Amino acid sequence: MRSIWNGAISFGLVSIPIKVVNATESHSISFRQIHAEDGGRIRYRKFCELEDREVTQSEIGKGYEDADGTIVPITDEDLAQLPISTAKTIEIVAFVPEDRIDPLQMDAAYYLAASGAPAAKPYTLLREALKRSNKVAIAKFALRGRERLGMLRVVGDAIAMHGLLWPDEVRAPEGVAPDVGVTVRDKELDLADALMDTLGEVELEDLHDEYREAVEEVIAAKAAGEAPREAPEPAKGGKVLDLMAALEKSVRAAKESRGEEPAEVTQLPQRKTSRATPKQTTGKKSTASTTKKTAAKKTTAAKKSTASTTKSTSKKTASTTKSTATKSAAKKTPAKKTTARKRTA
Repeated sequence: MRSIWNGAISFGLVSIPIKVVNATESHSISFRQIHAEDGGRIRYRKFCELEDREVTQSEIGKGYEDADGTIVPITDEDLAQLPISTAKTIEIVAFVPEDRIDPLQMDAAYYLAASGAPAAKPYTLLREALKRSNKVAIAKFALRGRERLGMLRVVGDAIAMHGLLWPDEVRAPEGVAPDVGVTVRDKELDLADALMDTLGEVELEDLHDEYREAVEEVIAAKAAGEAPREAPEPAKGGKVLDLMAALEKSVRAAKESRGEEPAEVTQLPQRKTSRATPKQTTGKKSTASTTKKTAAKKTTAAKKSTASTTKSTSKKTASTTKSTATKSAAKKTPAKKTTARKRTA
């Protein structure tokens, strides 16, 4: 990888010669500006205002425009001789836990490569010290005409540096959050948790740029003289009137997409709405329906009660009949007759 900056890491009294290379690359598709009528390229040419002629890149330098319009020329030699230590040095100023860094401050990422064999030992020392401390190094460095903050951390066997925005470059989120009072119920949070659990985790390596792939398909189709594939109609989005219903539907859809059983969600009672009073005819129907249901319930209950009483009466009759039969049989027995005679005498 081609280096974009050469210098050293200042680690106390230890100096580590390094080269800075980009840790990321852009895969976005670039377009040229063309004349829409005939497809001709649109080009920009650089002219000198004083000589009124086009100049080459080698003739172009830097200059600062003062308030009165005066241009002050600034050369690369002027910038290289700035009286600051970070002009060619990544100066480590502190070591802090990684969670102290606000992700909003994160900027471009770079790899720091050891420059030559003499740098291998101090480079490895810093890397292992960062590993063992579970901390990151905060540093200051100058790149592309300005001093910046950086965060050094270990990535594999290399040291990476993330450019950081200065704290005053991060805007406060004023006016972003809703300015109305909202109450979130526990059941809504439970459903949100269920949706998060269902969606689960993902391997970032499995994600890819579908937009870029679609643009490449369009370019290939038009280059071959074919009509680009038609885009599917976007799903019709409606207003979310019932947050609970939307969450329940989302959980079911997420489970079905993963081939899991649909989520079992307890239905909540519908909220009362302030609607107009129903018409009188509707009320009559409702009353008649209620009366019929009540009568049916009473009839059923009466039948059950009658049946229960009948069964009870039958049991009592059977018991009485059995008792009478037993007494009659006892009267016919001789021993019992003798006893009766003695009592009569």
